[in-house]
Amino acid sequence: MEILRMYKQDPPRAMLFKEAVYEPEDGSLMITKGRVGHEGTVSVREDVDAEQAEKLLGEFGTAAEGEGYAEIPEEDQHWVIAQYALKSKDGTERDRYLEHKAATAIGTYFSWRGLGSVEETGFSPYKLNILCLVPDVKLAVKGIQVVLRESRLDFTKLSIGAAPFADLEHPVRKHPLPSKVPFEL
Repeated sequence: MEILRMYKQDPPRAMLFKEAVYEPEDGSLMITKGRVGHEGTVSVREDVDAEQAEKLLGEFGTAAEGEGYAEIPEEDQHWVIAQYALKSKDGTERDRYLEHKAATAIGTYFSWRGLGSVEETGFSPYKLNILCLVPDVKLAVKGIQVVLRESRLDFTKLSIGAAPFADLEHPVRKHPLPSKVPFEL
C-alpha cells in the first residue's frame, strides 16, 4: 500500500487534507479530501497497475502542491497513544483481539478524516498501547474517543496520552482528565 497524505492551513476553516492511497492487491487508487477531523469526500479509480499508480501519485502530489498542500514532516507531528489497562501482564487472546479491533477502527476512522495513522501497537506490562502519528492532537484525541465509543470497545479502560514526535518517552495525559496519575507507556 502506498499513501501520500498532504495538508494545507486554511485559517477560516482550520486544516484541510488530501490523501491518495494505492492498493496494489486490488489495483485501486482512492483519493480522499476534506477538512481534518471531518469525513472527507472520496473518489476511487479501479484497475490501476503499479506503473500507472506511480504516475498518478506523482500527478496528485504535484497538483496538490500547486494548490498549497504539503506533506507534514514526521518531526512536526505528534504521537497520540490510546492505552488500555489490562488484567494480565502480557495480554490474553481477548486482549489481542482488542488490539486488532481497536487499531483497525482507529486507523479507518483517521484515514477517512485526515487525522493521521496508526503506526504501531504493542503490549507493555498490564497495558496495550496503540501509537498514532497525527498532525493535530486535539482532533485526534476527540476522534479516538468517538471511534472507540461507537465501536463499543471498552471505553472505561481507555487512557489517551500525547507527546511530540521527538519525545515519546514523556507523554502527557489527555484523557481522562483530571488525573493524579501520570501517563506512562
